[in-house]
Amino acid sequence: MTCKGHKEPMAASEHIPAWSGPSRRRVPRYQLHSPLDVTVLRSGIPDTVPGRSVNVCEGGIAAMLAGELTPGDAVGIEVQLPLLADPLRTRATVRYQDRLRCGLEFVGLSPEQRASIRDWVREAKAQPEVSAAPMVAASDSHGNKNVAETKEPRPRRSGNRGGGSTRPRQRGTGWIILFLFLLAIAAAVLWWRWNRAWQELESGLKTEEASVPEKPQADVPAEVMEKLLIHRVEPVYPPEARRANLQGIIALDIVVGRDGSVISMHPLNGPDVLTRAAMDALRWWKFEPYRLNGEPAVVETRVAVEFKR
Repeated sequence: MTCKGHKEPMAASEHIPAWSGPSRRRVPRYQLHSPLDVTVLRSGIPDTVPGRSVNVCEGGIAAMLAGELTPGDAVGIEVQLPLLADPLRTRATVRYQDRLRCGLEFVGLSPEQRASIRDWVREAKAQPEVSAAPMVAASDSHGNKNVAETKEPRPRRSGNRGGGSTRPRQRGTGWIILFLFLLAIAAAVLWWRWNRAWQELESGLKTEEASVPEKPQADVPAEVMEKLLIHRVEPVYPPEARRANLQGIIALDIVVGRDGSVISMHPLNGPDVLTRAAMDALRWWKFEPYRLNGEPAVVETRVAVEFKR
């Protein structure tokens, strides 16, 4: 199985068009608590960081990860949307990282993938996240807006101006107590949801650590697996390899999982700069599951990636 690298490095995918409206933050983000994998290149080697999503929209996804990323990193994302058969696989850019919380912006999301997100929102009746209470600017005695406060209903003034009635003050105190009570309830709910999500994440990590990778059940010829290939990413010809006039065919042994994804690979020849480029492309390949006795199986095969000027 042979594929040729491009003569020029692949251009970055076009960014998703900006949201319509005054602010991108006004786009509804829908709650989604689902396992996901984020793959990032570290020194040219793919590193998969597991985690759990928090919310998702057509522009990006927020998640809690079991490792730290760096804003600006280009990563690959795979997340399973409930009620949909196929997981969502796309590329993204890390926009912020705060401890375990990470925000990622989708890059090159296809119209079909956008439609799948909308289908999930409709079929799952997903609820948008509730935004914070609106803030208004208070004015001082000179009309300058310099204080931010939460908008609350104003208590009516008492009709007895000269009698020194305490009813307006009592009503104002009641509003403050009610506001603090609701704020305490919201904080308790958020804390409970955070702890629950973290416990689920830890449970998933322990299960993953305890699991033993399955051994290949069969060695499948390359020409057989080539017929099952449904998604292929062409390798990028590294500029340093081009300058050094490095070219040739890189052979790799790969293991394909039950779902058709490449779960491990081992280069058999070639310089490191070309093997890293070949592995970076292969990690995005997708096959139809190879079946033994009618059941999907973990199999091993061999592929070849050609780099030619």
